[in-house]
Amino acid sequence: MNLQTALEMGLNKAEYAQIIDLLQREPTLTELGMFAVMWSEHCGYKYSRPILSLFKNYREAQEQGALENAGVIALDDDLGIVFKVESHNHPSAVEPFQGAATGVGGILRDIFTMGARPVASLNSLRFGPLSNPHNRYLFEHVVAGISHYGNCVGVPTVAGEVMFHASYSGNPLVNAMAVGVVERSRIAGAAATGIGNPVLYVGSATGRDGIHGATFASVELGPDSESRRPNVQMGDPFMEKLLIEATLEALASGYIVGIQDMGAAGLTCSTCETASKGGTGMEIDVRKVPLREADMTPYEIMLSESQERMLCIVQDGKEEAVQAIFKKWGLHAAFVGRVTDDGLVRIRDNGEIVAEVPARALTDMCPTYHLDTREPEEIKTLQGFDPLQLPEPHQLSEPLTYSQCLLRLLDSPTIASKQWVTDQYDSMVQTQTLFLPGADAAVLRIRGSEKAIAVKIDGNGRYCRLDPFAGGQAAVAEACRNIACTGARPAGLTDNLNFANPEKPAGFWQFQRAVQGIAQAAEAFEVPVVSGNVSFYNETPEGPILPTPTIGAVGILDRIEHARGAAFTDAGCPVLLLQAYSDPSGGLGGSEFLSLIHGKEAGKPPLLSLEGERNLQQLLLAAAKNNLSATCHDLSEGGLAVALAECCILSGIGAYILLTQAMAETLPLSALLFGEAQGRALVTVNDEKDIARLEKLAQSFNVHAHWIGTTGGQELRIAVATTDCIRLPLGDMSEAWESAIPRRMSLSTAS
Repeated sequence: MNLQTALEMGLNKAEYAQIIDLLQREPTLTELGMFAVMWSEHCGYKYSRPILSLFKNYREAQEQGALENAGVIALDDDLGIVFKVESHNHPSAVEPFQGAATGVGGILRDIFTMGARPVASLNSLRFGPLSNPHNRYLFEHVVAGISHYGNCVGVPTVAGEVMFHASYSGNPLVNAMAVGVVERSRIAGAAATGIGNPVLYVGSATGRDGIHGATFASVELGPDSESRRPNVQMGDPFMEKLLIEATLEALASGYIVGIQDMGAAGLTCSTCETASKGGTGMEIDVRKVPLREADMTPYEIMLSESQERMLCIVQDGKEEAVQAIFKKWGLHAAFVGRVTDDGLVRIRDNGEIVAEVPARALTDMCPTYHLDTREPEEIKTLQGFDPLQLPEPHQLSEPLTYSQCLLRLLDSPTIASKQWVTDQYDSMVQTQTLFLPGADAAVLRIRGSEKAIAVKIDGNGRYCRLDPFAGGQAAVAEACRNIACTGARPAGLTDNLNFANPEKPAGFWQFQRAVQGIAQAAEAFEVPVVSGNVSFYNETPEGPILPTPTIGAVGILDRIEHARGAAFTDAGCPVLLLQAYSDPSGGLGGSEFLSLIHGKEAGKPPLLSLEGERNLQQLLLAAAKNNLSATCHDLSEGGLAVALAECCILSGIGAYILLTQAMAETLPLSALLFGEAQGRALVTVNDEKDIARLEKLAQSFNVHAHWIGTTGGQELRIAVATTDCIRLPLGDMSEAWESAIPRRMSLSTAS
């Protein structure tokens, strides 16, 4: 081997020298490939690890060597909720169908590898504008890949988000999240323990797909990215369904000591990580591995990222019993090696040693870098812009009424109905889904418990570009607020940190500041970050993506009758605006209104008060528990007017909203109607006698409750004092909101 080969694999000169020093010799080709994938940022987190230690749970797990496939929170005394989110951005950019499909398959394996039955999938997606044919192609095929895999494997896709921005052109973000349920006493670990215990390979045969997929995810996309198609794995959801059932049955036998998904880096990752966690070694022979092609080299076998594969460490003497379970389900089940006591991962090819590396050298000894940071020069200029100084819509050169502004916002693909997407997903399989996609968060009944869970994923890259610290906090706040709107208590978080090239100081500054914001918000809400994923190098020659941390949240409902939806339930119900704190900017900075109507993406993102947000969440839970709220919907993109329109459209019931003159005197009408000020939610109560009770409850949480109107009729009418500013029939709003994405996707989607 030589330095040039190492550089071509993504290692640098110093890392190659470190490998030689660790081995006290030149590495073989197989060894060099193993180091290249395990020391990539995608697997080794060599750039992000020091920053991720800001998360208390991650730091403690790292120190104890207890990082597992996914995070777990307690549902009740017996059951736990297992969940995690991961990205498949680069594969989806070059092969959108398979890239997205295998993203779903991979995150599901992280769940059932813990011994949990998957009960829900979610996704957070980002694309460039749909006016671009290639973006339409990516959007169409990513959604098709997600729906194909999820529908076939039998796990409902229950919630998510889709946003559009020019920075994602050619570099879509595909973040897949999965949730499962496990008996807390039977959570499976990923440590190879028990010297002499057999090592079992199960699942699909190994092929040449996905080789060096981890290193592909650790470089920027460029003109040669199409040539990386062989780095994209191919998925088989029907095989995964069998693997779920076989794995859960095998784990229930009690004969499996440790288990690991063969995800990024395939056999390399699963062998060295399980051995490292167990403080042991492992020896396998690649010729015992089921192969699709007989002429595969040890290098190819160890680095393949073929899907639907697992590595199990089995109790000595129980081999045939475990093997019989997997064979019953029609799966490969081959004993490929044993756990050893020498701390080495030893790879043989028909008995001949082709790699012999200390397990910890591939994992714990991955070099860690403390990269330079520099605040982007544009930040101060962007934040110095004052949106309140812009003319009102009716003062533009092409005047717009506020009603026209609302219709334009409802027609924005970021805000518009995602039914074109969700109609492709089976959200009801397993029959536990209470709230369908489109609600503030999905709600699922949990068999074997009186409790239910709420799940959601959120993020706003535009806020993070303007202020990554505030944007990170806002992502946590909105995810938890959405959970609380359903009546569930936020209980755990998972994050997917999508950023540009970390080796550029401005990009790493954005990452560091966003993580600091997320960590601070999570601690303030007392909702831990229990799992996550980092995705760097999300940029093309045209530029970086918006810094986009997405936050997956899981909440717990003690009683299913406390669940609240967003759609109005009846005419004649009072509508109240709950506001935990005021924002003198009106929340126009970084807003969809500012971008769409004025063509500006500037200003400071909306002000955030962590104390106020927590107060609001606690109020929403108390209101649901005491049966004071009938419905609840948070305010986010598009502000108050869009939130009201959504409640009307979802229910088919209009509303008359009367805002006070005092409200209009403090802010321009555009900010009052479309500003994205945080810490707010809309609730309805059943009748007027509940208004005073809710106002009193809100006061106890230091939250203002404003009675702003009543549901009813077939239009949304918003007035200030005696003057109407928005008056639109439900049909017009529904048409704009529901047709926005289908109309754009009806154009040619040729790549």
